[in-house]
Amino acid sequence: MTQSRPSVPFAAQAVPFDEFLATGKLPDDLITSEYVAQQFVERLVHYVLSVPAGSYTMAQLGKLLEQLDPRYQVFFFKRLKETSPESLKDFAPLYYGFMNEFHSLLFT
Repeated sequence: MTQSRPSVPFAAQAVPFDEFLATGKLPDDLITSEYVAQQFVERLVHYVLSVPAGSYTMAQLGKLLEQLDPRYQVFFFKRLKETSPESLKDFAPLYYGFMNEFHSLLFT
């Protein structure tokens, strides 16, 4: 008899950001709701701020962010700024690259 276990909530799952950054690919079934997208971004911000320099490249991070809805890309930089304003200088090239594309979203 096979018993189906309730799925583990996203907030309780270990997220392999290092794998996602290395492969440049998010699983298609990872972001299943607005809540999960927000939680993913929150956790990604904390990850990129807490791992040692050189653990990932800006190109790898950019590739992951490109797979998110533009609202969550903007949310990533908003949270980054709120969490660690001084770190923005490290992310400036990525930030300006994304913000150039989304300048219209900033006023909605």
